[in-house]
Amino acid sequence: MTVLVNLIVTLGMLYVVPAGLRLIDPVGLRTAARLWPVPAALGALCLWLPRGIPATVLAALYAAAALALATRAPARLPAARRRSGAHGSAGRAGGNAGGAPPRTTASGPAEVAVCTALVSPSIAGTALVAERAGYRLFGFDLDILALTVPHFHFAGFTAALVAGLVCRAGATAPGAAPGTATLSRWAAYSVPGGTLLVLLGYFVDDWAELAGAVVLTTGMWAVALLTWRDIRPGARDRTTGALLGTSAAVLVATMLLALWWAAGEATGITHPTLTWMAATHGLGNALGFALCSVLAWRRLTAD
Repeated sequence: MTVLVNLIVTLGMLYVVPAGLRLIDPVGLRTAARLWPVPAALGALCLWLPRGIPATVLAALYAAAALALATRAPARLPAARRRSGAHGSAGRAGGNAGGAPPRTTASGPAEVAVCTALVSPSIAGTALVAERAGYRLFGFDLDILALTVPHFHFAGFTAALVAGLVCRAGATAPGAAPGTATLSRWAAYSVPGGTLLVLLGYFVDDWAELAGAVVLTTGMWAVALLTWRDIRPGARDRTTGALLGTSAAVLVATMLLALWWAAGEATGITHPTLTWMAATHGLGNALGFALCSVLAWRRLTAD
């Protein structure tokens, strides 16, 4: 399991995060995305070293970069609220003048998801430092800390990022199905909310973690539905459409596994082991969802 988890985390550090930063804000986060491979390489290297001072120092350098990235999040929410207010005023004015319905905006929900993405690597980095130092942070086993690292690179960073992108696209997609804007806002709020609840469940009990898994799963299934139904048909080439379709289909299966595992932990019913979850849920989310989603969205934004 250790080798598999390390490979998954390395993918997240070296490619998914910097590519995701360019999707969030290709101008404002350009420098951060360009420099990110440096601390990411140090963080990836520390995974393959034995626990001790050298691995801890490298992990701390990665965590410092992740914390610096997290400081970019608070400034985005006030700007999003200002944009939402401006769009809302413009939409009301347009509706009053021309008889068209008021225009809605997804800036607020999308930015909540994006800010969650920006903060998530810092949680992963903190867990990484503790695990590499052999320190049971908050009393958690080292295996749990090790699994927290990929969880907050993928369920935290990538899932929240894609939920934000889907929310942005869902609010403006021409010919979108009824309820698309509402569903996209739900996805943008529930993915960060579910991730937070899962984190809190670590400190409370298995039932709280199950509640977080339910919220997160419904949010991710909303992302999958919107991706399949509203975004995939608009892809300009088969490759992009296949990547979007794969990411949506994989989410259905991997999040069902997450629900099964969380329910088993809370109720005691038979459920997969952590090793089996890493090989199925973890690998599926990393390759089938996260990698395919980032590649697809980069192609969409290039178009």
